[in-house]
Amino acid sequence: MLPLFKSHYSIGKSILTLSPNLSDSDNSGPDSIIKICKDNDLSELILLEDQPIGFLEARKHCMDLDIKLIFGLRFNIASSFDDDESKQNSLHKVAVFAKNSQGSKDLNLLYTKIYSEMGGTASYKVLSSCWSKNLMLAIPFYDSFLHMNSCSFSTCIPELNFTEPVFFLESNGLPIDNSLSSIVQDYCGVKSYQILKSKSIFYKNRSDLEAFQTYKCICNRSFGRKQSLSKPGFDGLGSREFCFESWKESVDE
Repeated sequence: MLPLFKSHYSIGKSILTLSPNLSDSDNSGPDSIIKICKDNDLSELILLEDQPIGFLEARKHCMDLDIKLIFGLRFNIASSFDDDESKQNSLHKVAVFAKNSQGSKDLNLLYTKIYSEMGGTASYKVLSSCWSKNLMLAIPFYDSFLHMNSCSFSTCIPELNFTEPVFFLESNGLPIDNSLSSIVQDYCGVKSYQILKSKSIFYKNRSDLEAFQTYKCICNRSFGRKQSLSKPGFDGLGSREFCFESWKESVDE
């Protein structure tokens, strides 16, 4: 099962940092992904972010500790740009990973094009035009075209003929997990796509959920919107399993 870490550089999505401080003298601060990897003898770090800001920091610390860094970015994709309504109804997520050093450069160029020329939302046409053999496309378990089409009134139409994507499969105790897993497996069975079992990790232990929820409330504050720990109003935030503790237990078993 692949641990898909996300750091605080993905604003509002994780409370894990990339701090190089490996000292055990002070456990009062936020948990570090780098320290988690070191303490648990992880030889590689899979970091799936929403922004590339933390890449250089992650690479430096991983090089210092002889940890292989596998870096990827999530992107918004719209199947249709005909009008605002069709664009909104076709929004979903994909993940793009760099396979090597040149892939890191290609990934940065892709991010720059999507955010400087397209306002942060890409199309499959743009994705394919910027594609290279140094990149790998992964379809996330949540917020993918399969998830959006099956759980909402979305009309997401994938165009994946420019590469061979892999599909992530997760189980985090959410009500939709079983049904969505069946949909992913059926789709990949027909298309002969590879499935990789994985787990998204946003905090270290189950007991950190309240801290994670508090952080999300702070990051999502807006005028006229009232949020609290008892009523945060976040869709899908109904499980304590998006943590390293849960991943480690699954692997140990």
